[in-house]
Amino acid sequence: MVRVEIRPGELYDCLVIGAGPAGLTAATYLGRFRRRVIVVDAGQSRAKLIPTTHNCPGFPDGISGVELLDRLRQQALLSEVELLDDTVHHVERNGTDFVATASLPIRARAVLMGTGIVDTLPDTPEAAAMIKAGTLRLCPICDAYEVIDRRVAVIGPADQAVKKALFIRSYTSDVTMLVETGTRSDPAAGALLREAGINVEECIPNSISSAGNHATVRLVAGNTVSFDTIYPALGCTIRSKLATDLGAECDDVGNLVVDSRQRTAIAGLYAAGDVVDEINQIAVAFGHAAIAATDMHSYLAHNE
Repeated sequence: MVRVEIRPGELYDCLVIGAGPAGLTAATYLGRFRRRVIVVDAGQSRAKLIPTTHNCPGFPDGISGVELLDRLRQQALLSEVELLDDTVHHVERNGTDFVATASLPIRARAVLMGTGIVDTLPDTPEAAAMIKAGTLRLCPICDAYEVIDRRVAVIGPADQAVKKALFIRSYTSDVTMLVETGTRSDPAAGALLREAGINVEECIPNSISSAGNHATVRLVAGNTVSFDTIYPALGCTIRSKLATDLGAECDDVGNLVVDSRQRTAIAGLYAAGDVVDEINQIAVAFGHAAIAATDMHSYLAHNE
């Protein structure tokens, strides 16, 4: 990112919060619309965790999340977007404009929330290294193709893990659902698991560890089992609070509610990417961003 000097009282057309695929794509569109745009990023994009993605459009040989974000940043800079390493702690309305509290106040006529989500990971100090090695994976929609015919486990509460385990079953016949002691799925889900040939095992909490090219888990029965990869189904934290504090609506889970143009209930406040209730995919973030940025440009023109 690039440090920019924010002058007191300066008014931007657009403030983009979050420099993930959604935020940077929207910023590029807005910059190419010749809008004055600033992107503020705390450096926590979920995409940074991706070792290599093979389902991002345009990269048949795959691309790492870090490299993808770097390319998106360079593209935004070519569109004269300003990028700032900082954290936005609060956003409020000031008349028709917005004021964001970071290291210095940032004023803007419109705001895009590209704040994303934070996955809940297994409690192991090796989590980051395992993600990099591919022994811990976060998104079967993204990369279950890479685990065809491998030995795979899904770990988490039964009500959350069942759906993911059944999804992965179409890629490999060797799927195990790991649940903590005393956890039981409902009878209907249990029947689906048995029909699919998915094994269910009780594991010891926080017992995941790395073993070279494999991940291991200790079972309640006393033995340790090994898998080529493990998918957590432990939920996530949706970073929607900045918007809901402004009065934007969210669903029961915490996803921001937007219309077909990515508009929240607050005029001039938009949201795109994982913070919105859609599948959490880079391609989806790109689409959200294009729609949001185009409507933001129209919104600004209408209010000029």
